[in-house]
Amino acid sequence: MKGREIEDSSHESQVTSRQSRAVRAESCVLYLVIALLAALAGRCFYLQYLQYDYFCTVSQKQRIKLISELPQRGVIMDCSGRVLAASNKIQTIFAEPRIIKDVGQTAGQLAPVVKMEAIELYKLLQNGNNPGYVIIRVDAPSEECEAAAKIQGIGVQTSWQRYYPVGALACHVVGFTGVDNNGLEGIELKYDEKLSGDEGRNVVFADVLRRPVKIKEQNSYVVDGCGLILTIDSTIQQFARAELAKVLEDYEAESAVAIVAEPKTGAILAMVSLPDFEPGNLRAVSADILRNRAISDQYEPGSIFKPIAAAIAVDAEIVSTTEEIFCEEGDWRGKGFGRIGEYGNKRFGNLTVREILTQSSNIGMAKIGQRTGAEKLYKGLKLFGLGEKTGIDLPGEAEGLLRPAGKWTGYSVTRIPFGQEISTTPIQIVQAFSILANGGHFVRPFVVKAVVDNKGDIVKLKRPTPAVGFIIRPETANWIVREALTAVVNEGTGTKAKLEKWQVFGKTGTAQLALPEGGGYSETDYLASFIGGAPAEDPAIIVLVSVCKPKVKLGKGYTGGTVAAPAVAAIIEKTLNYLENR
Repeated sequence: MKGREIEDSSHESQVTSRQSRAVRAESCVLYLVIALLAALAGRCFYLQYLQYDYFCTVSQKQRIKLISELPQRGVIMDCSGRVLAASNKIQTIFAEPRIIKDVGQTAGQLAPVVKMEAIELYKLLQNGNNPGYVIIRVDAPSEECEAAAKIQGIGVQTSWQRYYPVGALACHVVGFTGVDNNGLEGIELKYDEKLSGDEGRNVVFADVLRRPVKIKEQNSYVVDGCGLILTIDSTIQQFARAELAKVLEDYEAESAVAIVAEPKTGAILAMVSLPDFEPGNLRAVSADILRNRAISDQYEPGSIFKPIAAAIAVDAEIVSTTEEIFCEEGDWRGKGFGRIGEYGNKRFGNLTVREILTQSSNIGMAKIGQRTGAEKLYKGLKLFGLGEKTGIDLPGEAEGLLRPAGKWTGYSVTRIPFGQEISTTPIQIVQAFSILANGGHFVRPFVVKAVVDNKGDIVKLKRPTPAVGFIIRPETANWIVREALTAVVNEGTGTKAKLEKWQVFGKTGTAQLALPEGGGYSETDYLASFIGGAPAEDPAIIVLVSVCKPKVKLGKGYTGGTVAAPAVAAIIEKTLNYLENR
């Protein structure tokens, strides 16, 4: 019995041991399951809550696409409706590298479609700075676009490309746009906001190939840019450019400027700056050529400045139109202003104001300046718009240099009247002569005539009213134009501007260019200018031609009367004939 009890006890112990091990195993499994469930719950919490924003973003990128509909940039036209700048619709093939799984495979598929090397495409896709947008081909044909759109990660975008039908003809006025279609120079820059319009933005659902399926929401509608009508007349612009190019070539000059303006309104009919450029191809164009010299170049104007100073003195009754001024036989010296001579060592005795302008006497103008005095002369020049921007609606205008009267010396009051110790821009000189030709009324130059809104309606721009009515009395302005400046053309230094059909008025100017290092003037570098207009009895146009650094060594001449006056005469004749028959 005792032995049986021992056996039963041993068996029970073994059973209990097995049960204990089973319980422990089950517990381990249970704990493991609990741990796995906890880990899974933690992972779910991490993904659903902590990483919620991230995965929402990823999901949105995969199934939602933002499509921008770009507006058509406004057209720029001349005063007759000729197109100077417009935009054509083009298609661009692009890639979205961030959704491309196999760059090599995609490059291989795309290569024969766009006719490019696969290795070149691979580098584009792999090394692009923007993972969402890499341009493959601009202005692609329709068949290429259709085939490319079937490749995963490749899309087609419709956009606008700016083009300039008249090329370089009005390049400095019209300006140009950059790769993003924003204006960078000229009218394109000045009126960029009006020309640009507003883009439309649509959020769409996209398929696996990133093709739009349907619109999710439309945030905004596209609004095309407004058009602009300029005062520029392409025909007159061509007249001016052709004559200026001829002068530039004949005299091997560094640069040249021509401006044609309506003196009664300030409307600019032509504005040429040479050398010029093609707005649609700027790869090899220097910043110096891009500059519009007609509004940005500042220089001492020389003798074309004399009628302005003379008009101020005559209008203030400091000198009369009949009074004679002794011009010192070509050599005038005095304390506080040094020595003043005449161009070409000419010797003049007694001259009236008309004769001083006709013969372009420096000494006569210096004496007029002395009698006028610094304060009156300064105030008069400011009224003519010197020393400040004209306000023409083009970017990059310089203001010139006219120091306050308190900083003038004896040299200043005798040199400024014949165009030294003052810097002006070509457009400032045109404005000043327009005031003379407009009977002394203030004139502000402008190049934009009207805006064409999105409905096609023409809206004329409102221009600020001048602060003053008359700069000088009409009788003074008319005498300067009809008597003194016609004499310059008929019998003085501007005879090469004379025309048979119309009475031309004008003034020559041959300014020595200041040495770049300072301390005097160059003996070989000149600015040859002529500004004139016609008909003298009722001026319809003002024309300025300035030629920088005509080559003296050619022996053809370098003065304004020789270099610039014939060009002005040709532009006046062609323009007035054209306006008569238009």
